[in-house]
Amino acid sequence: MKRKAGWPGRPHINSKGPVATNTPGLAQYLAHWLKEVVEPNLRPLTAATYETTVRLYIVPLLGSKRLDRLTVQDMRSWLNKLADTCQCCAQGKDAKRPEERRRCCAKRECCQQTLSKRSVNDARTILRSALTNAMVEERISKNVAQLVKVQRARRKRPEPWSVEEACSFLENAQLWRDYLYCAYSLILVLGLRKGEVLGLTWSDVNLDTGELHIRHQLQRVRRRLLHTDTAKTEASEAVLPLPDICLAALRLRQKEQQAAKERADDLWTESDMVFTTRYGTPVEPRNFTREFDRRCERAGVRRIRVHDTRHTCASLLAALDVHPRIAMQILRHSEIAVTMEVYTHVPSADTRRALRKLGKALGGGSKQKKEGKEKKGKRKQQKQTEGQAAEDGQQES
Repeated sequence: MKRKAGWPGRPHINSKGPVATNTPGLAQYLAHWLKEVVEPNLRPLTAATYETTVRLYIVPLLGSKRLDRLTVQDMRSWLNKLADTCQCCAQGKDAKRPEERRRCCAKRECCQQTLSKRSVNDARTILRSALTNAMVEERISKNVAQLVKVQRARRKRPEPWSVEEACSFLENAQLWRDYLYCAYSLILVLGLRKGEVLGLTWSDVNLDTGELHIRHQLQRVRRRLLHTDTAKTEASEAVLPLPDICLAALRLRQKEQQAAKERADDLWTESDMVFTTRYGTPVEPRNFTREFDRRCERAGVRRIRVHDTRHTCASLLAALDVHPRIAMQILRHSEIAVTMEVYTHVPSADTRRALRKLGKALGGGSKQKKEGKEKKGKRKQQKQTEGQAAEDGQQES
């Protein structure tokens, strides 16, 4: 009797098509991972970053692969191709523009908009995290993304402002009565992040005791403006002392906001936010960045990123010989290594001498120091008066 075609010892196995499997493809599993693991457990902005990376850089090149059949060779080929691929071509950025505004890839003139080494490594890190979760769920036996060795991307060290540039920037903002002058003071003197300063509420500020609580962030995530109740890290949720310049700026901001509320009348949107527009709505993070760039140009200082003002703050603290642990508390880093390796850029000796006058340059020293100087001056004057009186007594005798 003639056997039907099929695998040896397993007749009819191929007669009904491929064998069904419960193992999903990578694209299917990543969608499950983003929905069930990432979104419930990570912050909204982090979850959005993961989703964007998966959609743009992982699924287009690896999505069709079956989860349990990924190999180290697949990972290596993907990383190499990702590093060499023009993202303008891959995402059709130029093709999405109106025809009269197209300028590169849609005209077959590739702009070579490739990813940086750090972005490629970040994509690999996200995939490695997903595959680690797949191992926990016992879907795969090994993490091939972890087996691939990649070259560590070098961090680009920014060139923060000197104390002179920081002073010029703040003086210009104060001179032109910039409604964001207070925000600029907080990010430069206290090292607040953009989201933290825009998310400040008046309930976070105690002008009587001179304290500031970091509890909120304002971020635009997936076209929604979110005012979250938590800072970036647990270490970020701190109580910071307010220097005199920040106290004065916050009191000025309070008066300006009240005046804007009276002008807007019925158009005012009531909220507890410290930084608002002329109608009481929160300040958009992108608009804050645009205003910061315009103020840099008007003040005649180098244009830096808003986040680089944190580097400026750390550099000032380091140059003033502030202990790294204290600087870590002021900057609200969760690890001392971040403070030491990333944010500390010590200026030259000449700038160090200038930085010791930081309190005076940024709006005068503290009240305690002023009172101390006044007392010293009075004591000195009193001693001079007593000495003069003693001399006069001796001459009379």
